[in-house]
Amino acid sequence: MGPPIIGVSENIKKIKELVEHVAHTGFNTVILGESGVGKEVIAQNLYQKSPRVGKPFVKINCAALPEGLLESELFGYERGAFTGAEQKHRGKFQMAHGGVLLLDEIGDMSLVLQAKLLHVLQSGEFAPLGSEKDLKTDTWVIAATNHDLKQDISDGKFREDLYYRLNIIKIYISPLRERPEDIEPLIDYYLDQYASQLGSVKIERPTREVIERLKQYHWPGNVRELQNILKRMLVLGDSHLIVDELFEATGQKQSSPMVPNREQSVETVRSFLDLDNKNLIDNNSFSLKAAKKKAVDKVEREIIAYVLDKMDWNRSKAAKILKVSYKTLLNKITELSINPPASSREN
Repeated sequence: MGPPIIGVSENIKKIKELVEHVAHTGFNTVILGESGVGKEVIAQNLYQKSPRVGKPFVKINCAALPEGLLESELFGYERGAFTGAEQKHRGKFQMAHGGVLLLDEIGDMSLVLQAKLLHVLQSGEFAPLGSEKDLKTDTWVIAATNHDLKQDISDGKFREDLYYRLNIIKIYISPLRERPEDIEPLIDYYLDQYASQLGSVKIERPTREVIERLKQYHWPGNVRELQNILKRMLVLGDSHLIVDELFEATGQKQSSPMVPNREQSVETVRSFLDLDNKNLIDNNSFSLKAAKKKAVDKVEREIIAYVLDKMDWNRSKAAKILKVSYKTLLNKITELSINPPASSREN
């Protein structure tokens, strides 16, 4: 049994509904979408919900084979049909009889083969190479491609009559970058899968910060790329570093900072201000004025210490960079208890 259709986006909801309505019809179907979005998953779900489940589910990648080999794989051949054909070979249409044939990357099929495929779809018959006898086939053909087939028709690369023969039902899968709300359920699903495969190995779920950053990534490899990233996280462990490398490798900048929820924001403030009580409301010593001063002091301490360290604790240079008087800087150093490193004290 193949994987389920995972996601909560409107696109995925519509696809799930369409699969339920289409699966029992056996009408020719074309699945469109970028590489890695999960076109085969949709095809498998159509098959599993159809009356043909239990019959063969056969897949062939039209882009992976040269024209001559693809033809022989689709239709089969008789012994002696060509040099090297030492025995009879059943084609994919014959193997898929009664079931489903998935023609993956059909947009890469040559025009010559497109004409032969059209004949099979119209007549339900085909002849293996080297045979004069037609064979009948009862096969539900599902085609998948990352091509814009209408543009290919305009460019003379795809037959219009074949397009309309295949396009009785059309299912379009949006790229992952257009449905970031699906990333989290996909992560949960695949981590569960990997956990069952790895047995006793403990699998940690990415933090909320990592997940939010993944939602900002543009995912050129779509769901397949997400699977690879999750596997890297399982092996290497440092999910923050992996996400950093992901953005650096593609040159993509994060579009906007994360916006955490209020509980996360309060936890961040509590941690930043070193407040002992997690519940700020119950903390009698807490006040907005005191929190503001503590926050400003902490920020000033970090900035002044950073500049002083960079200037090897040359206070005159540091004061100029910070645009404050030398006296003000000395007062801040004393007030905020900023201490130089041991090497600077010795100087």
